[in-house]
Amino acid sequence: MFTWEEIDNATASFSLKIGTGSNGTVYKGHLNHLDVAIKVLHSDDKSSTKHFNQELEVLSKIRHPHLLMLLGACPDRGCLVYEYMENGSLADRLQRRKGTPPIPWFDRFRIAWEIGSALVFLHSTKPSPIIHRDLKPENVLLDRNLVSKIGDVGLSTLMPPKETLSNRTVYKKTGLAGTLFYLDPEYQRTGQVSVKSDTYALGMVILELLTARCPIGLPEVVERAVEDGQISDVLDESAGDWPVREAHDLAQLGLNCLEMRSKDRPDLNSVVLEELGRLKRIAASVSGVALPGSPSHFKCPILKTVMYDPCIASDGYTYERSAMEMWLCDKDVSPVTKARLRDKTLLPNLSLKSAIMRWVAEGGRPVKE
Repeated sequence: MFTWEEIDNATASFSLKIGTGSNGTVYKGHLNHLDVAIKVLHSDDKSSTKHFNQELEVLSKIRHPHLLMLLGACPDRGCLVYEYMENGSLADRLQRRKGTPPIPWFDRFRIAWEIGSALVFLHSTKPSPIIHRDLKPENVLLDRNLVSKIGDVGLSTLMPPKETLSNRTVYKKTGLAGTLFYLDPEYQRTGQVSVKSDTYALGMVILELLTARCPIGLPEVVERAVEDGQISDVLDESAGDWPVREAHDLAQLGLNCLEMRSKDRPDLNSVVLEELGRLKRIAASVSGVALPGSPSHFKCPILKTVMYDPCIASDGYTYERSAMEMWLCDKDVSPVTKARLRDKTLLPNLSLKSAIMRWVAEGGRPVKE
């Protein structure tokens, strides 16, 4: 936990505002030698207090490579401290606000899979599955390498532990929570929320990744393009030369997630994530990066590409942090030796990172293999 004095000092008296939402304001700060994002919730708003308690309860118990990491809090003043995401929100980048460069098409396939994997993780938490309920591009943050992480779990619903996978539905007596255009139609009509509610929102995000268009009327536009075999007409041209077949498949998957009835939407884990994984692998094979003549120890043993954030695991080997964090989500053995890891601690390999940065500065750069 942090004191108010530490929060005030970290933000230079809240001098750098980087975002504002319905529940609070976000400032950039510097704490314990790290850049951080500090959300200060509206102090006179009861819903903000609930938002704070919910976010603290959820994020203090879970860790996933594609969920925004909570670093601490200042409960007395309703402050939440998160890791800082250099590239802002997915919404900002899709709309290219402040002149930011477009997200390449192959990164968009990967981002869709990352979001899906985080949702599957939330839905699989024990003893209580978690439904996000407010997934949208504004709540997906991007780090310096465009790795995505879902944030803003303050509206999430913790399901009763006794509910089964096929019957995770809760009736909400309070008003609807979430954002129009991403809200499950069944939830709007009945007040019942389920894991398929997040599937619906993911479908809309997928269509926005493909088109970079406003969500108003977007499903109808994409559906018409798919039916006419003209998906290229609606793709975001700034993303580069899309592979048409895979873009069509991703669009169809997004539309399937947007079915009006939850029972008609595909299962997130066994169908949606599997298909997103297939498309991600195709994208990686087409755009896989390697550096010509790069030293082998610069490459991650998992990704086979040059590392940007190398970290040392307990097996003594160095990996790209995001790849190793994903590996450790469901494995406790070394990716290299297959022996059981002593622990899951990851330490930054600063000397290797410095060497890679020097090498890149001297002319090394990612190219297609």
